[in-house]
Amino acid sequence: MNNIAKPVIETRRLDLNYDDYHVLHNLSFSINKGDIFIVMGGSGCGKSTLLKAFIGLLEPVKGEILYDGDNFWDADELQQHKIMRRFGVLYQGGALWSSLTLGENVALPLQLYSKLSAAETREMVELKLALVGLKGYADFYPSEISGGMRKRAGLARAIALDPDIIFFDEPSAGLDPISAKMLDDLILQLRDTFDATIVVVTHELASILAVGNNSVFLDGESKTMIATGNPNDLLADSKDPRVIQFLTRGKKQGAG
Repeated sequence: MNNIAKPVIETRRLDLNYDDYHVLHNLSFSINKGDIFIVMGGSGCGKSTLLKAFIGLLEPVKGEILYDGDNFWDADELQQHKIMRRFGVLYQGGALWSSLTLGENVALPLQLYSKLSAAETREMVELKLALVGLKGYADFYPSEISGGMRKRAGLARAIALDPDIIFFDEPSAGLDPISAKMLDDLILQLRDTFDATIVVVTHELASILAVGNNSVFLDGESKTMIATGNPNDLLADSKDPRVIQFLTRGKKQGAG
């Protein structure tokens, strides 16, 4: 019997540079279906760089990124676009068009990539906004709502096409604790609603331990990964002082 499923995303010996500046090297890890996978580490460790490579914005200098076994960067343009159609991305600032209403923002990907009628698009927009707790806000502009609501509106747009892989870039940045907790709960809900695999780039400890079931820890000094696994298991069992300091915010410093 062979019931072992392929990872949804896999990196193999991945190296990432900006021109001649070396950012990360020798990344090899797997993300399985249904994971809420945390990319974590201190400032400047390469988290956002790895995200860019995942979503097709930065080509590796070495190694592979596989989606269900298909090497994204070896694929032709048509196949790359087919893989990218599976993605939903929530950018750090929400990245909403300020001149468009929330409904118009969410409608954009549907208008570009689906064959829905105008009435069907409006219905889908209302559904996606309701899923993120913004029912009745379709006619509001981004400037008329709070930062947390803008994040959720950006998320409604990210899930407009029912993606099975959703990427979050620092989703809790700039949010108060209540809004951050609401977003964490929403991430768990979306994983279950869409049967999705979720990748979260974050340094927010509360979110990491609340939602993550798998992770990679990037180290800015060595420019590589130094740990992978469930963040709560790493907190309990890791012997690496860099991982311990990050996951305890230094509270275990000096503990025997």
